[in-house]
Amino acid sequence: MRKPRKGRAPRKIDFNVDPTHFLNRDLSWLQFNRRVLSEAVDERTPLLERLRFLIIFSANLDEFVMKRIGRMKRMEASGLLHKSVDGMGTAAQIQEIRQHILHDLDTQQKVFKALLPPLEKEGIYFYSYEDLQDVDRKFCDEHFRRKVFPVLTPLSVDPGHPFPFISNLSFSLGLILRNPQTDAVLFSRVKIPQGVSSWLKLPTGDGKAHRFVRVTSIVRHNLPLLYPGMEIQQVVPFRVTRNADIEHRDDDTEDLMMLVEEGLKERRLAECVRLETYKDCDPAMLSFLKDSLEINDTQVYAVEYPMDYGSFKVIVDLDFPKLKFKPWAPLIPRTFQEEGNVFHLVRQGDVLVHHPYESFSATVERFITQAAEDPHVLAIKMTLYRTGDNSPFIKSLIKAAEAGKQVVCLIELKARFDEQRNIFWANKLEDAGVHVVYGILGLKTHTKTALVVRQENDGEILSYAHIGTGNYNVATSSLYTDLGLLTCDKRITDEVVEVFNYLTGSSLKTDYKEIMVAPINMKSNFLAKIRFEIEAFKRTGHGLIIAKMNSLEDEVITEALYEASNAGVDVVLYVRGFCCLKPGVKGLSERIRVISIIGRFLEHSRVFYFSGGNKSPLLGEFWIGSADWMHRNLHNRVELIVPILDARIKEKLWEFLEVLKHDNRRAWDLLPDGQYIQRHPAAGEEELGSHEILMNKTSLREKNLGGGE
Repeated sequence: MRKPRKGRAPRKIDFNVDPTHFLNRDLSWLQFNRRVLSEAVDERTPLLERLRFLIIFSANLDEFVMKRIGRMKRMEASGLLHKSVDGMGTAAQIQEIRQHILHDLDTQQKVFKALLPPLEKEGIYFYSYEDLQDVDRKFCDEHFRRKVFPVLTPLSVDPGHPFPFISNLSFSLGLILRNPQTDAVLFSRVKIPQGVSSWLKLPTGDGKAHRFVRVTSIVRHNLPLLYPGMEIQQVVPFRVTRNADIEHRDDDTEDLMMLVEEGLKERRLAECVRLETYKDCDPAMLSFLKDSLEINDTQVYAVEYPMDYGSFKVIVDLDFPKLKFKPWAPLIPRTFQEEGNVFHLVRQGDVLVHHPYESFSATVERFITQAAEDPHVLAIKMTLYRTGDNSPFIKSLIKAAEAGKQVVCLIELKARFDEQRNIFWANKLEDAGVHVVYGILGLKTHTKTALVVRQENDGEILSYAHIGTGNYNVATSSLYTDLGLLTCDKRITDEVVEVFNYLTGSSLKTDYKEIMVAPINMKSNFLAKIRFEIEAFKRTGHGLIIAKMNSLEDEVITEALYEASNAGVDVVLYVRGFCCLKPGVKGLSERIRVISIIGRFLEHSRVFYFSGGNKSPLLGEFWIGSADWMHRNLHNRVELIVPILDARIKEKLWEFLEVLKHDNRRAWDLLPDGQYIQRHPAAGEEELGSHEILMNKTSLREKNLGGGE
């Protein structure tokens, strides 16, 4: 296994920004999560999907608290004076964030209550143990004795036993116990293990086919079995969130895997940044928990039932088609419907695949699978950021290595929350003979790129590449919208070869002519294209920039877009998540619009368009790749953006951007103050949601009813 190579230090920018030009990053992110929550509020969303969006909202918030609040708490504790780009200090940010979260948690709880009556109308009932009849209680008690009781471990605090470690995001019951023999009072904790299902389905009764009881309520009723002879005075459910913002300087480490493993241990033991409990929590118990966890009142979130929305996943996965989005099975593009050699197909011309509308397994997965099996393939090189469990890509790379092919896999060990999985797969690949590389120290490898080197029948050595906007992950490919280019165009593949040399060797190449590579030339190229658009507008009177990404934060790019707006260039930004740019401000950004698309699929693709002064869209430049316009993507990560050179593919991308433009169902417009307003159809106007339109267009195209690609 190759030792990671030290990367160049991120370029420091001496750039004095005006804080009034920017929105707060973290408050903007909370606005994004509020838009997610709005999908649960919206009665147009199918019933179980509304419940699913409550789950997604909570999962998003958990990650935000772990990463962002964890970082702020650490900065606050350090005593360093730090202000965000919008000029807000750390303490003020923490206070604003708390108020925003409390408001949204209240909304979430109201939505949950509102969902219960319609769920019951559909035959889905939720109970606590106290609500049950005797026959159901006996069923629950038997389930507890057989499947729950053996895995519970009560941990008490006394002179011989310190306060137990409370693991991150675990659901626990805190108890106050009294020993009737000694009158001693002590605290005990019972963790509900992750392996225990959160809901128990009861036998059909009273014509109600889907009755569920919360397992924690069964545990609460049966607690005396864990503490025979003790008097239980208080029972308080609670949940702890720990800081996940554990950063290391890794420039001098001899073993990156060891460093990451140490970081995982440190994260597991990191300080508590949030305590969740119910509003009726006993004050004395709450005070004890705060002291034991070393937190203050601002880190306590008292909620009403439920606390752990993730437990409802088993409910939303029930087989109720009419209560969910209409099922969608990704279609196989006509190009790939033929059986045979995928490399022959790519040699006929570049192919753009759009997931999840078009099949990931029949295109990208097939590309790598056939590369592993094809005796003419000499080498496979691939980057893996988040690949998921039981990945077919891992199996193909192992198969290729065992067949004697040259196989190189660059695995990013520092992909947050996927470190443990990536370490596991790195070891598996290395054991199979794959050359495993960890990339460049100081930089995360975020590009989603694969390269296949093949000897053709005429003896020519030809390279084939896949450059995507999303991870090589089968699970997320059906949930995230992503684009991928399959090409054997030497103008691109020759430079992709150089990128892998940069990642695995000691290449210092900087003169990429066709592609953009971060942190080498991407930011400077994007800035040059924005400035060229300004000059093109001065010459032609036409200027248009369209950019689609997950988040926008980079101050220098933002100021360049302001300059373009003031020069007369129209700028349209599709930013799903947070955006620090202020659109529509007089004298600053009057020609800039920011739109966020939220719906059944997570918008993940990155697309960039520059008209170059041309009124015909297809004469402009189209680019796709892995990078957002964020400082970390442009300076601290290895990213790849490639040009679209084929006119057919440009047409397909423009059609996609036009669909986003006319969305009046899933689209939200950003206002100058950081608030968002959801679009709605005008009177008599048809409701058009991007995801629904693209599913329909894909179906029509593949049935040869809507024209070719």
